[in-house]
Amino acid sequence: MRPVRLVTERLVLRRFRTEDAPALAAYRSDPAVARYQGWSAPVTEADARRLVRQFAAGSPDTPGWFQYAVVRADDGVLVGDVGVHRHENLRQAEIGYTLATAYQGLGYATEAVGAVLDDLFERGVVRISAECDARNERSARLLRRLGFTAEGHRRQATWLKGEWTDDLLFGLLATDPRPRRT
Repeated sequence: MRPVRLVTERLVLRRFRTEDAPALAAYRSDPAVARYQGWSAPVTEADARRLVRQFAAGSPDTPGWFQYAVVRADDGVLVGDVGVHRHENLRQAEIGYTLATAYQGLGYATEAVGAVLDDLFERGVVRISAECDARNERSARLLRRLGFTAEGHRRQATWLKGEWTDDLLFGLLATDPRPRRT
């Protein structure tokens, strides 16, 4: 089994730790961060501690969800998380990501998600999928920037926070050309 640590120019993606709970609770409690996500703000510190324990117990090598903590390499500040759901066959995966508002628009999401994509393909994944709320234009742009192909638009497909929302579906194959990242 490979270690759970990915390093980029500015970030370290690692397993969640107990001390990450307060920062996780803080950014997941931000209504702007939670807007297009499946959870509702606020997220209490007790809930965050439970999430951290759950996240820390997972593995990117087995079927199911694994959540990477995304921390800045220079100061260790938790800026977000990237989730990976490995299919039972281990050849397919789905990704999701969350970034604290203060760290959005700085290229951290592109850097973190790009590192996870590289790692998944190195682990033998053939196809990676992602979906986002159709109103979340920044998320859709991120996926396109990373080389994902738009594969569908499901109208009123999800009942979320008291309203029907459209879903955009994206896919990326190991054989697809991907933009070169610096």
